[in-house]
Amino acid sequence: MGTILLFYNYVAIKYPKQIMKWQRELCQRLNLKGRIWIGEEGINGTLGGTTHDTQAYKKELLSHPSFHDTDIKESDGSADDFPRLAIKIKQEIVGLGEKAKGMKASHGTHLTPEQAHALMQENPEDLVILDTRNDYETRIGTFKGAIGTPTKTFREFPDYIDNNKETFKDKTVLMACTGGIRCERASTYLQSKGVAKKVFQIQGGICRYTEKYPDGFFRGKNYVFDNRLALKVNDDILGTCDLCQKPCDDYTNCMNASCNSHFIGCSECRTAYDTTCSKECHELLANGMVKRRPAPKKSTA
Repeated sequence: MGTILLFYNYVAIKYPKQIMKWQRELCQRLNLKGRIWIGEEGINGTLGGTTHDTQAYKKELLSHPSFHDTDIKESDGSADDFPRLAIKIKQEIVGLGEKAKGMKASHGTHLTPEQAHALMQENPEDLVILDTRNDYETRIGTFKGAIGTPTKTFREFPDYIDNNKETFKDKTVLMACTGGIRCERASTYLQSKGVAKKVFQIQGGICRYTEKYPDGFFRGKNYVFDNRLALKVNDDILGTCDLCQKPCDDYTNCMNASCNSHFIGCSECRTAYDTTCSKECHELLANGMVKRRPAPKKSTA
């Protein structure tokens, strides 16, 4: 059993290389795996390890004067949910593409989970709930009545806003993402367009909201970027199997190594197609015409 930590902090860092060196030594000493991006604008990380070691990491991070107020989310997992430890210097700790290059996070209006829940309960006529995550994330979980963006990467978000400004004109926009960091940038970009009446974001993102309201307005699973792929929040199934279209929200990757497509597959279809995403990939694999992708390592959590 172990723990996965998810955190970010927009805070001025004068010497990112020193922070990187400290973080690498700390994570290696505690046998943690995951990824941390560090820049002059702050830190963005997700790490897995034993509960003992992740708690030791939290204590050291929060004891640093620059990171004492970092909101660290926790969920079940382990170091096995990550292939390696990666700690890098980045110009932006979450990228929003060329259109938003150099645009700083504005630290806009944050609503606590309780405030966001109350707003969704009130459901004023001008409310728009905007899920800023990618389409493969919202396929398996999102807020009731939310608008999902048809994006494959967060860098496509500015184009989506530019092409849909009328959707947000004179509206109260409530933004959501996994842990909050993408909303820091997304809210800045939307506010720069001067079309929305108000722009809010959920403090701590979906992670904090679903901790407080597991049977609230968020339905389905919360997608995560590690070997767990998704965390079940409630029993609603929003997705459908890509092979037979029956209700399903279980992601996997095609065993055809040259394809490796990320797809939703029910247990019956995964068995029938040998965990491939299509009849074509199944035939290629069965006939030995492509290499088989190594099976993912299972978490010990």
